[in-house]
Amino acid sequence: MSYTRRSKDELAQRVARDIHDGAYVNLGIGQPTLVANHLPAGIEVILHSENGILGMGPAPSEGQEDYDLINAGKQPVTLLPGGAFFHHADSFGMMRGGHLDICVLGAFQVSATGDLANWSTGEPGAIPAVGGAMDLAIGAKQTWVMMDLLTKKGESKVVAQCSYPLTGIGCVKRIYSDIATLECTPQGLRLIDAVDGLSRAELEQLVGLPIAPAA
Repeated sequence: MSYTRRSKDELAQRVARDIHDGAYVNLGIGQPTLVANHLPAGIEVILHSENGILGMGPAPSEGQEDYDLINAGKQPVTLLPGGAFFHHADSFGMMRGGHLDICVLGAFQVSATGDLANWSTGEPGAIPAVGGAMDLAIGAKQTWVMMDLLTKKGESKVVAQCSYPLTGIGCVKRIYSDIATLECTPQGLRLIDAVDGLSRAELEQLVGLPIAPAA
């Protein structure tokens, strides 16, 4: 196999490209926060943070950070004109009430049918950190996952059945990874796109699961 993986910024650009104008979007802790820096010009996307912010902008320039204005991952953020911050309970009401169009989350594992495991590996001594992931995964109209496809050991994070504790069942619609974009359906995986140099057959070999061709 001869292919080049997407960098973290390239992956963030790929996710941002699919966000529609006017969408209310929550970006999860970690890699998903990079999406805010790559939203296409000319569209309005209202970014939500579960600690109580609507209308976040891109990351602040170095030296312009305000640590009284942070996202759920404790990273400093900017606030666009018209943005607002509010009580944590109101924020969770938005999440649970179906008011978010898209949430973008990281994951330890995703099943071919869209089950999500992203809050604990179940390892002895591991510190679980569910935060608002369960609320987001079920409450958002679409749940997307953004992650490296393989672990450091070269094992696929996309699996037939999750072995880690579940965050949500059948909630993930798309997987954006460093080498391919996949759709999760009740019938299994469907290819949306892959990086240059990687065939569908090679991707199936890496994942160890059948992948239907792009529509």
